Amino acid sequence: MSGHSKWATTKRAKEAKDAKRSNLFTKLSKNISVAARDGADPEANFKLRMAIDKAKALSMPRENIERAVNRGSGQGDESQIESIIYEAYGPEGAALIIEVLTDNKNRSVSNLKHALSKHNGSLGSSGSVMWMFDPKGEIILDKLSLNDEEEMRLIEAGAEDIVSDEEEVRVITSIEDLQKTKDSIQAAGFEIKSSEMIYLARDKMSPKEPDKLINLLDALDDDDDINNIYTNTDI
Repeated sequence: MSGHSKWATTKRAKEAKDAKRSNLFTKLSKNISVAARDGADPEANFKLRMAIDKAKALSMPRENIERAVNRGSGQGDESQIESIIYEAYGPEGAALIIEVLTDNKNRSVSNLKHALSKHNGSLGSSGSVMWMFDPKGEIILDKLSLNDEEEMRLIEAGAEDIVSDEEEVRVITSIEDLQKTKDSIQAAGFEIKSSEMIYLARDKMSPKEPDKLINLLDALDDDDDINNIYTNTDI
């Protein structure tokens, strides 16, 4: 599939195996808090339900989830979390979309610029790389492979594309149909690990020196304020 990132798959596998990684719960909490701004009831707020489902799948304690919901819905005393999208370039001109969740924009952008500069990247202007991506819905199944009959059931449930590798099965759908497709997939008997909105590259490039980009992606991922990173490469 165009734009598929092996690094993102590896990152998710790492999270599943090491849910106590130092910054993982921090990122999950911020994601929940931002989603909770639209309502503290996950049954009425699909974005919040997705964020909570992901946190539960990665073994985040219930009290942490509740505290994050309270913070986002204005019931806590902590400062509000802001969601910001940055566009950037990595080594060899790789396009990056970086989602930041922060309570201190100045700190976050300073750390982001430092990481990019250290790893041969640079911050781009608004619109500089966004045109290379499409917003999509991504549903990750609790399966490692599919047979033909299962693939057909997923297509009938609303899948635009289905991608399987050694780590996971991912279903791609439109943003507008994400909730409906997720519900249909569950009704068809599939277990879902997580679902979220993503940026999917229209075309992909193959870096000549992939390790340089991987080092940048790892450095960005280690930043507590960076929630998601999307790239147009095939690493």
